[in-house]
Amino acid sequence: MKRTIALPLAGAALLAAATAAWLLWPTAPVAVAPAAPALAVPAPAALVQRGAYLARAGNCAACHTERGGADYAGGKGLATPFGTVYAGNLTPDADTGIGRWSADDFWRALHHGQSRDGRLLYPAFPYTEYTRVRREDADALFAYLQSLPPVAQANRPHDLRWPYRTQAALKVWRALFFTPGTFEADASRSAEWNRGAYLVQGLGHCQACHAPRNAFGATAASPDLSGGLIPLQKWYAPSLAAADEAGLQRWSEDEAVQLLRDGRSAHGATLGPMAEVVAGSTRHLDESDLRAMATFLRALPEQPVRRERGEPATAQVLERGAGLYEQHCAQCHGAQGEGYEGLYLPLAGNRSVALQDPTNLLRLIVSGGFTPSTAGNPRPFGMPPFGQDLSDADIAAVASFVRSRWGDGAGRVLPLDVQKVR
Repeated sequence: MKRTIALPLAGAALLAAATAAWLLWPTAPVAVAPAAPALAVPAPAALVQRGAYLARAGNCAACHTERGGADYAGGKGLATPFGTVYAGNLTPDADTGIGRWSADDFWRALHHGQSRDGRLLYPAFPYTEYTRVRREDADALFAYLQSLPPVAQANRPHDLRWPYRTQAALKVWRALFFTPGTFEADASRSAEWNRGAYLVQGLGHCQACHAPRNAFGATAASPDLSGGLIPLQKWYAPSLAAADEAGLQRWSEDEAVQLLRDGRSAHGATLGPMAEVVAGSTRHLDESDLRAMATFLRALPEQPVRRERGEPATAQVLERGAGLYEQHCAQCHGAQGEGYEGLYLPLAGNRSVALQDPTNLLRLIVSGGFTPSTAGNPRPFGMPPFGQDLSDADIAAVASFVRSRWGDGAGRVLPLDVQKVR
């Protein structure tokens, strides 16, 4: 009897010891095939120029440039539910940047999520999407970064809670949620569709925002653009697969291109994080790439929105909201929510008003916002912030009125919802 019990216990102890050894054992750099051909020093101008374009496509500067800091020198803090991750220095400084890196090291970081020394990288750096970037594009990106002026700026240590700051926790996370992959072209689709899929699913890393995340901060392994809250940014990235949220399936190709290039079209405008994406990335892309992205996004299988009819606000709240709307909102958005073409966005028929999650509407009322300044939208008119002038109850009332009037049955908003956004 004792021997029968001892054998499973011994096996469990051996398994625990093996697991502990695997978790604690230093991770060696993954072997990768060398770049072919090897990059010249200095890299050809055409390769550097191509890399600069790809850096725009990936919006790399948005994370790796601190406000007021040198381009790509890192230091910007990225808040996550597990603590703050600080973006690294991508300039070719030998001591604090990637000056001693090779093209193989850089490819390993993008494709495998692993640093030059074998250290596992945190997925706030979206290698979960960048793993689909082709080797030749990774080499061009590296050539561009190596052409930048070196900036001596030490990388800030991440400020993460235990156990998330440990390499052991990252090993477990990767074992559960990450497998290096490649972009597989769909032979049944056009070259333009495949180019758009490559940009959206790879360098564009759209899934990093437009996908739901589980309790461990991971998105689905397969591409999923069904929408999700952006952790700690207090913005909801609406579904690109639902025409009633942010899907482009019912738009023309020209309208979709205009939104990506100019930040606004006849059907809507980009605000918040997406306005930053347009300003830093998509407005700089070639027309052919914008049309490829539009082709892919318009072809996404349309998913119906599972919307539960919200509980209506009381007559007293709606009356209060109507008065506040007339006082603060009607002069720009119109008495009937019609807006003013080319100036102020309409609320009637606006998909953001009808979203089941009112986060974006509340964020705009509290903090205001601007569409991006682009060649096609050179002098955008902004939404002023009302967070200082209106109470939580006031904002909840006016939001409830707008959603009741033009939100296709969207439910009431409570003062607690406003407090969460603040």
